[in-house]
This record gives sequence, structure tokens and C-alpha cells, in this order.
Amino acid sequence: MTNEKTYQTQSGRVLTDDDVESIAVEVETTDYDVEVLRARRRGRPPMGSEPLEVVTVRIEAELRAAISARAEKDGMTVSSVHREALRQFLDVPESA
Repeated sequence: MTNEKTYQTQSGRVLTDDDVESIAVEVETTDYDVEVLRARRRGRPPMGSEPLEVVTVRIEAELRAAISARAEKDGMTVSSVHREALRQFLDVPESA
């Protein structure tokens, strides 16, 4: 029986002590370009030049269903339907 500890990554991959040691050796012996690594972004790509704000709105079930149906029909996200509808209603152009 082994006393090897295991770790789990965010994606669910299980790492053993040997895996962690192997990764550590790779990091110590590889010449990584830190600026390139820092430049890589995870998550959603930015929309526009500044962070977006989350706005909570209460809507009735029928309106929610209509928005979802429109999003599916047009291949859009529900949020993009909200933004487009507000832009049209308020006559505000899409930001660059």
C-alpha cells in the first residue's frame, strides 16, 4: 500500500505526487516566456474597452420564454438578445 497523496485539478484530472514532481521538474528545466504566459487570458473575451456590468432585471415567464426562443432561433445568447433589444429601444449604437 502506498502513501502517495493525490490532487485534483479544476478540470477533474487526478494528479499524484509523482505527477506533481514531474511538473515541477518541467517548470524548473524549461525556459518559459513569462510575458507570453501572462498575456494568455482565460474566460470570456472582453466586449468593448471596459468591463461590463451585470444588471438584474425581473421579467415575467412569457417574456423570458420569448427571449430564449429568439436567442435559439438567431443563434445568439440570451444576454446578447437583451443587449440588442436595449440598443434598439434606446437607439444606442453598438460600442466598438
